[in-house]
Amino acid sequence: MALEDPESLTGAHILFQDYPYGLDGLDVWSAIKTWVRDFCDLFYEDDDSVKSDAEIQAWWSEIRNVGHGDKRNETWWYQMTTKTDLIQTLSTIIWIASALHASVNFGQYAYAGYPPNRPTRCRKFIPEEGTVEFAEFLKDPDKYFLSMLPERFQATLGIALMEVLSRHTSDEVYLGQRPTSEWIDNNEVKQIFKTFNDSLQEIGKKVLERNRDPKLNNRWGPAKMPYILLYPDASKVEISAGVTAKGVPNSVSI
Repeated sequence: MALEDPESLTGAHILFQDYPYGLDGLDVWSAIKTWVRDFCDLFYEDDDSVKSDAEIQAWWSEIRNVGHGDKRNETWWYQMTTKTDLIQTLSTIIWIASALHASVNFGQYAYAGYPPNRPTRCRKFIPEEGTVEFAEFLKDPDKYFLSMLPERFQATLGIALMEVLSRHTSDEVYLGQRPTSEWIDNNEVKQIFKTFNDSLQEIGKKVLERNRDPKLNNRWGPAKMPYILLYPDASKVEISAGVTAKGVPNSVSI
């Protein structure tokens, strides 16, 4: 779906343009990585300054040897001896806890809120060939499928669960936002963060522009619902709570 492209601002080239998650996600990833790089450049002069930072080294050692002790000897771990290691690590953690989670979580209700799309449980097993149930399934697949679905009370619980999982809380803090301007007294950090916020607002505009492109059918789909799961909505501090299907929180909030 994508190829590495060092000359691209995002570091990759999407081969299939009608790929909402890939296109929007690369933009958000690029903004996150630029923000992290600028922040690290402010506090770390070179690779040696990363290696000599006792707190960073202790944090990374705990993650690798305690948090993931069963995988500590794998070869794919960053050694945390360079600024590049630190930037890539922090960018990945922020990406997973914010944009990646938003893309897979906050759209659940739109799909799974209709139980036949994704039943939370079934009352029957999938029939095996040669059985009476399999013959019933072949005779009328739709009828058999409906007979497998949970009864009304269980289905309602599933719908309620999907709604709760897909809701933004009233006190959600989104990527590129802070609830107060007094969160730090370092003006250089504030300026870097403002640049990050501005980048996210531009990404929001690009998302809406892509959604208006009639050639990008996958951004709406048969249900005619726009793809806005990675629309950062960083233009204001407060966003209406509930099932909005947009907005990238700073971290996983469930």
